[in-house]
Parts: sequence; C-alpha cells; structure tokens
Amino acid sequence: MLKNKVALVTGASSGIGRAVALVWAREGAKVVVSDINVQAGEETAALVRAQGGHAIFVAADVGKPEDGQALVERAIAYFGRLVWPATTPA
Repeated sequence: MLKNKVALVTGASSGIGRAVALVWAREGAKVVVSDINVQAGEETAALVRAQGGHAIFVAADVGKPEDGQALVERAIAYFGRLVWPATTPA
C-alpha cells in the first residue's frame, strides 16, 4: 500500500514518530524524517536506511510556519513529490 509513496514524519527522532517512520519504510514508503533534535533525527533516518529503506532527515520546528514550508519544499525537491498515505487510494 505504501510502496513508492513519499511520506513526511514529524517528531521522528523518538517514540511514536520514530516507530511510524520505520514501519512506513518497511511498508515501502520513502520517508522524510523531521524533528528539532538533529542527532536523533539523523539516527532515525539511518535506521530506515539500515533496514533497506530510503530516508532523508530535515531539521524543522513545525511550530514555525517558515520551517514547515521549508520542510515540505525540501521533501518535494528531494523525492519529487509528497503523498499523504491516509488519503491515497489503495
């Protein structure tokens, strides 16, 4: 269902965000990992890649509109698109 989709996961440096990034990657999504914690966010992206997935890390504070905009722009620039899996038909 997520094969070749591009997903953005905020708060992905730990906890639920990290778990979502890893599961979505295992399901075939290309993942944009984002958080304000650069070291832990990079670790999440590395974990995705270690399990054979595709991921980039983008530092962003999504509470700041300019960071949110830059995050989306970086995701689209890197992967060419951004698809929200919850709204994508099976």
